[in-house]
Amino acid sequence: MGSTEDPDYPQIIVQYSNGFLISKVMFTACELGVFDLLLESGEPLSSDAIAVHLGASTMGMKRLLDACVGLELLAVEMTQEGALYRNTEISNVYLTKSSPKSQYHIMMYYSNTVYLCWQYLADAVREGRNQYERVFGVSSRDPFGAMYRSDEEMLKFMAGQNSVWSICGRDVLAAFDLSPFTQIYDLGGGGGALAQEYVSLYPNSTVTIYDLPKVVQVAKERFVSPEEHQITFHEGDFFNDSIPEAELYILSKILHDWDDDKCKQLLAKVYKACKPGGGVLLVESLLNEDKSGPEETQLYSLNMLVQTEGKERTAAEYSKLLEAAGFGVIQVKRTGKLYDAVLGMK
Repeated sequence: MGSTEDPDYPQIIVQYSNGFLISKVMFTACELGVFDLLLESGEPLSSDAIAVHLGASTMGMKRLLDACVGLELLAVEMTQEGALYRNTEISNVYLTKSSPKSQYHIMMYYSNTVYLCWQYLADAVREGRNQYERVFGVSSRDPFGAMYRSDEEMLKFMAGQNSVWSICGRDVLAAFDLSPFTQIYDLGGGGGALAQEYVSLYPNSTVTIYDLPKVVQVAKERFVSPEEHQITFHEGDFFNDSIPEAELYILSKILHDWDDDKCKQLLAKVYKACKPGGGVLLVESLLNEDKSGPEETQLYSLNMLVQTEGKERTAAEYSKLLEAAGFGVIQVKRTGKLYDAVLGMK
């Protein structure tokens, strides 16, 4: 970072300090519907028109819009009538609700849930446990009981995870040739976006989403239509209930929620259920072997501290967990994107 005499030092501190402010600008513009309105309008709008449409103050909206221009989330055109604002391509693709690649739901989950937990990061570091009890007044002993503390929160979480797989799912599923596997179980598959990507990429396959009964109910009602015949559901708790036989099991962002003992317990059950010649695909954000990065994975690991019982791991650490369960011929593929893939065979 350099010494205090380094002229770049203050700028670095400002940059890091402003990280919170920058993200809240984006979250707030999403929440108020700025990007959706500009997409629907089909033409640039003035700050006054946007404020009126969205029921906001003209002064506050003007400042928010200008900040979005500075962050290159909006573009502005100066006319005789004044400044007119429009979306950038990034905002149209990722920040509007109607876009197939919309990240709106994960933005709202971070803004309204994750950030509240991060206010107690110092407590999490001191105590070594998640902060649901402090933030929401619910027991921290069951992380997913806390995450799914209401139907609204569960829906928000599921929609957020779906939005992640809409842009990352194909990368991890194409990291290996999975076409030999036709009978798939997606453990903790939630809203089904990864399962949908799988059957799109491998049309000869069927995927069963194994998740808690209330999650399955919402997935059927909101995310996976009955016409998607290649996707089925299995209700259960994979820690406490049996796991049916399959050729391939997908654990996407599952192991990072739990400590090593819980991971070994789950992987041992998966290995026992897995058909000979079958395998397990882990989808996780991998740390460098010396844990020097990537930066986003280091931050995710802190997020696991404030929200779950788990952590992010290196490829070697995941390989060790797989080997302990009996899996061999372990392959690792870094996608260069947010999530990577680890494949273990039986």
